[in-house]
Amino acid sequence: MKTLKTHLNKITGIKVLWLFIVTNLVYATMLLFTIPQTMAFADGMKLLDMMPGGYDSAYVSTLLAALGESGRYLYLWRQIPLDMIYPVLFILCYGSLLAYVLKKMKQLNTTLWNLCLIPLIAGVFDYAENFGIIRLLSAYPDVSVSLVTLTSAFSVIKSTFTTLYFIVLIVLLLICLVNWMKARANKS
Repeated sequence: MKTLKTHLNKITGIKVLWLFIVTNLVYATMLLFTIPQTMAFADGMKLLDMMPGGYDSAYVSTLLAALGESGRYLYLWRQIPLDMIYPVLFILCYGSLLAYVLKKMKQLNTTLWNLCLIPLIAGVFDYAENFGIIRLLSAYPDVSVSLVTLTSAFSVIKSTFTTLYFIVLIVLLLICLVNWMKARANKS
């Protein structure tokens, strides 16, 4: 943890900006290309990665059948490989962004630095979700109810921590804005 904290103290705005650009290029590629291409095989059904509230085995069976062999191949060999890159970028980018904001607030060396671990938790569960989806795609037509339940739980936890992260970030940015406005008012 001390090494991570040392790394976070060295974060700069330009590093955060580059991480943000790369991370969101990968995310945009998924949202604009691989996810719609895969969903085109699924008769409008959402992919498992895109279901923050989870799913059940009936939905998974219907989705995997609707995807057909070509759709399952695309999911496994185009969408999932990109989604194996994205979590590490999410962790690095959004952990660094939060560290940068905390550093600007002079709060990075307090216990608030632990908030930078939220993207790590979301990323770990994103990987767990991906491995579950890989297994479900590979085992089709044998859809294990217990694997669906576990993978769905990973999806919900990933989504919960991702949402929590953005709430924390927005609150911290609002605090920064209020502090900036107060400082500006005091100078006037």
